[in-house]
Amino acid sequence: MSLNRELDPLSLRKVFAQHPSGVAALCAKIDGVKTGIVASSFTVGVSLEPALVMFAVQKSSNTWPKLRAASHIGVSVLSDQNDGVCAQIASKNGDRFRGINTVTSEEGALFVEESTLWLETSIYNEVEAGDHWVVLLEVHGHHVSQHSPQIFHDSRFHSIPVPELV
Repeated sequence: MSLNRELDPLSLRKVFAQHPSGVAALCAKIDGVKTGIVASSFTVGVSLEPALVMFAVQKSSNTWPKLRAASHIGVSVLSDQNDGVCAQIASKNGDRFRGINTVTSEEGALFVEESTLWLETSIYNEVEAGDHWVVLLEVHGHHVSQHSPQIFHDSRFHSIPVPELV
């Protein structure tokens, strides 16, 4: 076995695409305006006490500085029922939420309907990591549905069946 030592961004993007991940929409309603980003870097189970999850966001994001100001951020792990939602919320143009059914909590966290799960969170800590910020979010509430999660692998979306929750 020999390791490929090419570490340029294009090669790394192809390599990282081989790791299957869920896709999360992180959203809030700020001054009446729906704001959101998507992240395939979202990770659950960072800590149980306190309840922490995390994701990474590019430092060049124009949306993160706005979303960072929210008191609560809704995390919606997208499902196979959310076709097109990821691309729409990630788009740089137009109304990112047109036609997307959402629910807003009393604290302003915004959730995408028909997602696999919802987590109501607030920023716990933010750590500089190269060209990204790693953001730890504290979980304040949750909801789990029966929808199959949307998986991002090899630069394509897939879904997997989930067993019925007890």
